[in-house]
Amino acid sequence: MSDFATLADAIASREFWQIVALSLSVSLSASAAATVLGLPLGAALAIWRFPGRGAIVVGANALLGLPPVVVGLALYLVLSHSGPLGGLGLLFTPAAMAVAQAVLALPIVTALAHRAALDCWIAYGDALLDLGASKRRAVPAIIAMARAPMLTAALAGFGRTVSEVGAIIIVGGNIAGYTRTMTTAIVLETDMGNLPLALGLGLVLIGLTTMICAGAFVLTGRSNE
Repeated sequence: MSDFATLADAIASREFWQIVALSLSVSLSASAAATVLGLPLGAALAIWRFPGRGAIVVGANALLGLPPVVVGLALYLVLSHSGPLGGLGLLFTPAAMAVAQAVLALPIVTALAHRAALDCWIAYGDALLDLGASKRRAVPAIIAMARAPMLTAALAGFGRTVSEVGAIIIVGGNIAGYTRTMTTAIVLETDMGNLPLALGLGLVLIGLTTMICAGAFVLTGRSNE
């Protein structure tokens, strides 16, 4: 009973919900950026043929397993005071964390969108061109026609961002009340032995991702009826 009460106190604390809010803000911003860039890029790679296209497709798929700590280190060097973008003052801020998450999510969204768009373009591309659509105008049409797998690509990107730890610790610093997210707080609180807070954050993280994915699945199912 005391353990339950301690867990309830941790969930009711202001610090707990500040961490949750920051996590959602950073992860949703990063996944939105990856989606806005990745879906059109994946569709364009399916529609256009140009020198180097194959290398880009291979690269996007190869970067699906991009190590987060390497991304974090690279961004740290770029955003540090001695780096080329050090003057922006982004290091150890939520913005730097969102950039790191977006970099990790972009190859996932692009690769999955390309696969979905390629199947759709093979099936309907000639019909779209016969109807007078240019390849540029076909990009949003293909995205709309393959909306279910495109949504899956966006959700995969969100799953990557919301579960990220390594890169955002390096560029965010895990600063209490400023850059501490659910994943980084879970690591810290577990190391400190504060298991109720870590467990509470873990439950919320699982609950949020499950609800978002389930809701998107339901909406996609209704749109296909």
